[in-house]
Amino acid sequence: MTKNKRERNTIFISIASYRDPELVKTIDDCLDKAKYPNNLRFGICWQHAEDEHDLEFKDKLDNEYNNNFRVIDIPYEKAKGVCFARSSIQSLYKGEKYHLMLDSHHRFEKNWDTTLIKMIKDLKAAGHKKPLLTAYIPSFDPDNDPAGRARVPWKMNFDRFIPEGAVFFLPADISDYKTRKLPPTCRFFSAHFCFVEGEWINEVPYDPNYYFHGEEINLAARSYTHGYDLFHPHKVVVWHEYTRKGRTKAWDDDSIWVDRNTASHLRNRKLFGMDGEKQDIKFGKYGFGKERTLKDYEAYSGICFSNRGVQQYVIDAAKGSINYAPNPEKFKTKKAYRDSFLQIYKHCIDVGYENVPLKDYEFWVVAFKDEQDKDIFRKDADKQEIANMMKDPDGYCKIWREFNVDKPPHSWIVWPFSTSKGWCDPITGILNSAVVS
Repeated sequence: MTKNKRERNTIFISIASYRDPELVKTIDDCLDKAKYPNNLRFGICWQHAEDEHDLEFKDKLDNEYNNNFRVIDIPYEKAKGVCFARSSIQSLYKGEKYHLMLDSHHRFEKNWDTTLIKMIKDLKAAGHKKPLLTAYIPSFDPDNDPAGRARVPWKMNFDRFIPEGAVFFLPADISDYKTRKLPPTCRFFSAHFCFVEGEWINEVPYDPNYYFHGEEINLAARSYTHGYDLFHPHKVVVWHEYTRKGRTKAWDDDSIWVDRNTASHLRNRKLFGMDGEKQDIKFGKYGFGKERTLKDYEAYSGICFSNRGVQQYVIDAAKGSINYAPNPEKFKTKKAYRDSFLQIYKHCIDVGYENVPLKDYEFWVVAFKDEQDKDIFRKDADKQEIANMMKDPDGYCKIWREFNVDKPPHSWIVWPFSTSKGWCDPITGILNSAVVS
């Protein structure tokens, strides 16, 4: 490859960083492991405090890093959420050939840049005009690195529709990665790893009106409708830290984050026409593309937004089957297609230890109710489940329940019964889609 060709393979790297001590380590490892570090251009939204570790980044900018860094400097008190940050970074794009979107806590495999570029080129040679690589990439632990790195590439499986309407996902191993010549298709989008040709920034700009939840399903559907084919990398090229243990998050500092996130959820439901919401917001450049429709994306991904439905093929993928998109099943009628979407409700009720202080619980009633306070579903927690929840390292009980529904529940109740006290005070919560749970 000639020098001129190498120079044309420039990569615009977008990093939104919020008070993160891993920022400099991420950048340094990114540069160190790239085969052609001079081709990298960094766009960074640096949200920080003046008196903390982030000053190391400023020192690097002043004394070590070259002119290939474009930085938006924001005091953390003025931050407006990760989507606003990522949208702001896109204004720094200057036509680079490729785009890599990251968080600020990553590590990299050697020659990650040429590996990702080759995947894109191989997919284009296979007939995909606009391939996009994305995934919940494998994890690393800064306190146990590199020994703690996951070594198998990950994919994204459907997890659930949350009460507010956004779709959540879970990572899983790509079990057939050793035999794959090309990346496998994927249904969804990860905001902490995306590699694509740079024109994607202009075609699918980040919506700054989102706060946090909803951005990933937004970008999955919008990218697909703009003609992008979605794939998971079939090789490990980058690692991501998922826990950020003990570090300040944006919502820890933002006193109105609940209001921002609630507005974001409503915008997301309007975009997808969920829960009877009409698309009365003019989304403009933040809306769907014209190369494919939302219904095309639903058929491809196996999920339906209007009734929060998911097809069995997608559920089986989440349970371990190698069921890559799209669903191969053919439906003879429109009704058969509509009926193929199951309405599965999955939710985690969080109960603080302070609300369940006794040591002799026999069981907890766990029930979900409709608007008339009638039970939709009930599955009590027994002694073993309660004991397991009391050992949770996050410091609160997580009561997971999953069941089929015709209509999402309105509320839940957890009602403990103990040997010494009998029936204790019930713990209740509302699941209205406009309320953050």
